[in-house]
Parts: sequence; C-alpha cells; structure tokens
Amino acid sequence: MDVQNSDVVGGSLQISTDVIAKIARLATLEVEGVRGVRAETLSAKSLLGKSIPKPISVQLVDDVAEITVSLVVSYGCKIPAISEKVQENVKNAVQNMTSITVSKVNLVVVGVAVEEADPAGE
Repeated sequence: MDVQNSDVVGGSLQISTDVIAKIARLATLEVEGVRGVRAETLSAKSLLGKSIPKPISVQLVDDVAEITVSLVVSYGCKIPAISEKVQENVKNAVQNMTSITVSKVNLVVVGVAVEEADPAGE
C-alpha cells in the first residue's frame, strides 16, 4: 500500500493508494452503462504462483497517479463513449477529493453484461 504524503498546516496528510482506488471505483460506477468493476477472470492454472489481480490499480510516482480500472459494461452500449466518461469521472473525482494529479486513467473492459430476461415473460 503506497501512501501519498502532503504537507498541510500544522502537520502532514497521508492518502493511501487504497483510498484513491476506492474513489476511482465509485466514480466509475456512477457512469451509465457500467455494470461493475472487477478483475479479469483468470483460470486456476494461471493463478498458480501469482497474486490475485485487483480490479483497480494505482501507481503513484512523484505525487502523480496512473490509475487502471477493469470494468464490465452493459451489452449494446457504445464502449468508446462510456470509456471517455469513465476516464473523465475518475480523473475529476480523484483530483477534486485528494489534490493528487492524475496523469492517466487506463481502462480494461473485462466483460459485457446482458440484461436478465423477465422470468414471467413480460
């Protein structure tokens, strides 16, 4: 867990990359057409000896964040339009709440969700 340090009046402020990831997750889920945030599904064979991937990763270098979000979109939506809105939402939310500069918001679409059919047939 990396921590962002800033000087504030009378002390210091530390913001964990886990907090930045949580903000990014919530900002992603606000976008219409996003059905979820989840890590890419890996087979049991590929998991041997590897750590389980996180759905959102934050790289913090010299007080600048690069965020990667793995998401699931709704079937039939325009992925480029949703991607642009997610990138904008995440960047604005993180920068407004933390004052940390976001250089990039990378997106990985790991799934497409299909609406469930109404069991009553309606």
